[in-house]
Amino acid sequence: MKDKTIDYILRATWQAVSRMYNEEAGKYGATMSIGFALLSIDKENGISSTALGPQMGMEPTSLTRTLKSMEEKGLIVRKKNPVDGRGVIIHLTKLGREKRELSKETVLKFNEVVKAKLSPEKLEHFAEVADVINQLISDKQIFTDDKNK
Repeated sequence: MKDKTIDYILRATWQAVSRMYNEEAGKYGATMSIGFALLSIDKENGISSTALGPQMGMEPTSLTRTLKSMEEKGLIVRKKNPVDGRGVIIHLTKLGREKRELSKETVLKFNEVVKAKLSPEKLEHFAEVADVINQLISDKQIFTDDKNK
């Protein structure tokens, strides 16, 4: 289909990437969400649970499920926030740090293979297009309340 829409290309590509990462993570008893969470948690200081969700762009219910799974697998521990006793800081365990390195290697491998197939100019254009799309969405310039546009 030569007249693919921009959103179709984005969606189909992301689904393929997601499927690829989930297949790879499945070899280690994990998921893409777990790998992404491992990479989002500071390996030295941890991260507050309230900061992790927005950083990952994950809904609270999905994040709760992911963190529960990670805790059951021994990848994280939750500790009371010393600054604000109502909050929780999520820390990686030794196993979590090991799996974080594995996740990092997986992401770097993906980037290495893609970069080997594309010129720096094409990658720069790809980043520019993504930035424009993100900015348009962030600035709410695509769907406005103004019915006359």
